[in-house]
Order: sequence, then structure tokens, then C-alpha cells
Amino acid sequence: MAYRCRTCGISPCMSLCTECFKNGNHKLHDFNMFISQAGGACDCGDTSVMKETGFCDRHGSNRSKNKPSAPTDLMCVAEAMMPRIILRLIQHLRENSRNGSPDAYKGAIQDTDSFISMLLDFNDMGSLMRRVITQALTNPQMYKMLNEVSQSTTNSEYAQYMADSKRIYEDALRSLPNPEPMDEYRDCPSLQEHLTHRTFLEELVFWTVKFEFPQKIVCLLLNMLPDPDYKESLTKAFVLHYSRISTMLERSSDPDTLSNRVVHVSVQLFSNESLALRMTEQHNLLQVMVVSLKYMMSKILIQNTLHDPDKNFHYVVDCGRPVMKEHCYWPLVSDLNNVLSHRPVALKFMADDTLLEMWFTFLSMFQGMNVNQRELSQHVEFEPNTYYAAFSAELEASAYPMWALVSHLADESTVSLTRRVLSACLSSLLEWLDAINFTSPNVSDSVQVSFHLPLHRYLAVFLCQAVAKQGLTLNEILPHSDTLHLLMMHPLRVQVSKLNYFCSF
Repeated sequence: MAYRCRTCGISPCMSLCTECFKNGNHKLHDFNMFISQAGGACDCGDTSVMKETGFCDRHGSNRSKNKPSAPTDLMCVAEAMMPRIILRLIQHLRENSRNGSPDAYKGAIQDTDSFISMLLDFNDMGSLMRRVITQALTNPQMYKMLNEVSQSTTNSEYAQYMADSKRIYEDALRSLPNPEPMDEYRDCPSLQEHLTHRTFLEELVFWTVKFEFPQKIVCLLLNMLPDPDYKESLTKAFVLHYSRISTMLERSSDPDTLSNRVVHVSVQLFSNESLALRMTEQHNLLQVMVVSLKYMMSKILIQNTLHDPDKNFHYVVDCGRPVMKEHCYWPLVSDLNNVLSHRPVALKFMADDTLLEMWFTFLSMFQGMNVNQRELSQHVEFEPNTYYAAFSAELEASAYPMWALVSHLADESTVSLTRRVLSACLSSLLEWLDAINFTSPNVSDSVQVSFHLPLHRYLAVFLCQAVAKQGLTLNEILPHSDTLHLLMMHPLRVQVSKLNYFCSF
């Protein structure tokens, strides 16, 4: 059971456990009670998620008043032991990664249940013990030291064990391939072919991805978010592995559950505007997200059959594939919509010409997909089941980000960004017309149509915004009349096909 207080919340995704909610000051506030299906963290004490006025007495600003400070040597045993406790968890995950089957992963996580419960109990002791855990997780020197074996003990049983553990770990790293990045982003750590971990936290996030976000480990990672330094470190580690998540979503035997667990983590990290902006500026978050989406869709492309298939060199997504039918892309799109809701991040997106080009290349994979063919000779006994997949994909992966971007273009101060988007969109449309060999507005094939034209939709919506809100005129931004004639034909065909359908023609 959890609570969400809209009066105190900075992020719409904030949640409070029952104890913190009842001990906080939420009288006459706008709140609701809900059952958290995925479990997770209580946000009490996190100033980036909620206002301090809603904190309970255990997490509020008065929690340390009239309380003596802890002796400096009180936590010395915990500080010495905690890195080794975390190392043992890491070793267990390494040992049980070799099988590779979902059932083996579940069994390995079940075996850690009491161990992780112990770490959760340590975290619940308060901020002092939480700080010991987070420092052990984020200390690169400690990670390096405990993973190395001294020369004097190279022949020992433990040294042999650590050597085997390292080999298993390296094999696991190679089992999660990375999307091929563009040349501009080859230096981006999150898009490197070979992952490099520098802390226990980074490796623990890797195993979280590899084991498909086991709930107990997710809860452990999220329960320490009230520590701001740890929250930033966890977000960096999550971004570092983000491109690998798309691979896991494709492979998963239960993509729906995995999707919910991924978003349960990401929504608590990316809902913070300042943190999302830092990840964008320092770790190429937007580029990583778009590359991950492109990578996922590029693996299910088929040749487009619109007009003359022999002269059509455009490729679109296959709506009959599991990635589309089971909405495996949904977590990535949800995260992108989340970060684009932050104005500074959205403005950076639209100011980057390379990123816009990459985005419209991604959208072109939906342009003209799921071609509908009119049957003229016999009744269709079974309707294809790709309609829902196609319309859902265009709505979630194209329309939602579009409206998120447009919402930030409300006046003349952002007119230059609108021009950039329109230029990139028109360039993609012209490439599409060339790829499908559509050179004349005279169309002879009236027996087929695609209802999916996201590039046209972007052009229309951003043109409307430029004229209605930003003071531009159509003469300034419309392409040549010959190009307009070509652009208008496919939306017109959709209208004609709709009327034919209504007339049972």
C-alpha cells in the first residue's frame, strides 16, 4: 500500500509508504492511496521528488535537532564489512549467470532473498547506515581492490576462485551486445562495444539488467534514493546500461513484466528535471535513448510494398513481429516522453541537428507501414491482427513525443527550433518520396493504402504551431508547390480510403 500526494509532490510519480505518509503533514492535501504492483522505494526525504513540508519526522529537516552526533568510530566495523558483503552478492550473481535460462535466474535470485533482506534491514536503520552502504557501492578504489588478487596469494584457492569469477563476468559482458553507434557518439561510454565497470553499483546494475530486473534487487537499489549522491550515481549507472535494456526487452519471455519493472526504475530517475538535464549534457542521454529505439526497430525491417514493390527501396517495421505486437518498445518510449516533458531537455533535443536527423530516420521506419490491400475477388475470412500493433506504435512512439516537443514551442522565442524541426522533417519526407519512387501526384494504384504517415503528421503539426503561436507565415516555411503536390497525395489517399470503407465500396 502506498500514497501519492499531489500537494507535496514535485514529480507526478512520487510515492510514500504508509508510515511516512501518516507521520507527515498531509491534512487536507490532494492525495490518493494505491497498491504498488512493482514494489519499490518511499520518496520521503528526497527533495528532488517532493516538498520538505510533506516529510515525516524521521526524514524532515528537524530529524537531527537535539540529537547527539554519532561517534566517529561507531560505524568502523560496518564500513570495513559492507564492501565485502556487497562483493559476496556480486560473486553469487556471477556464479549463477552461466546457465542463461530464466528459471535458473529466478532460482539464483530466490537464493539471495535473505541476503538482500539483510541489506534492506541495514538501510532501514537510518541515514548513517545507508551512507555506509552507498559509499561501499560507489567507491571505485574499493571495487578495484576487492576484485584484484595480490601477487602473494595467486596460487591460493580464493585466487583461483576470483580468476574463474572474472572469466564468468567477462563472458556475461559479451552476452549483452550494444547497438552500433554513429561515428559522432563512438566516445560515449553508454554506447561502447565493451562495458567498463568502475564501482560495485555499476556492476550490480549490469546484473539487474542481465537477470531481467529481479524485484528484490530493484527494491534494494531504489530504497537508497533519498541519498542525493547515490541517486546521481545510480542514474549514471542506469544510463550506462540503457542501450542493453532494449536487447533484454527483445529476448524476454515475459516482456510485459520486464517493461513494468524497467519503467518502475527509470521513472524515479528521469522525473527529476535537473538530474535528467545533467544526464543529457554529460552522458548523452537523448542520443542513447534514440539509438536504442532505432536499434530495436532496425532488426525487424521489411521492404515496403506501397505502390510498385519493384521500385520501392524503403524499409518499414514488420507489424507482425513480437517487438511490435507485444509493445517491447514501450519502456524506451515512455522514458523518452518522460525526459522530453522537461523543457530544458526538450529544447536541447530540438537544437541538435544530428539528433533530429536520427529521430526522423527512426520515424521513417513507421512511414507507410502495414499496407492495406483491397481484396477484389473473394471475402477475407480472417482479418490480419497487425492493425492494433501499427496504430499503437505510431501513437506511442511517434505522436506522444511529438506533442511533448510541441508543448515547449509556445512563443516566438523558440521559432528557430521550430524551423530546425521542420527542416529535418521535410528532408526526411523528400528522402522517403525518393525511396518509394513517388515522382508524380498521379496515382494509379487505388487498391492499396497505408494509414501510417508520421512524417506528414510532424510536418503538419509543427507548421500549425509555427503559424498559430510563433508568428511565422506559410510563405516562409512551405516548400515549393511541386513538392506540396507530392506531399498531399498520401494523406488524401487516406481520406479517400476512409470514405470508401464507410460506403462499403
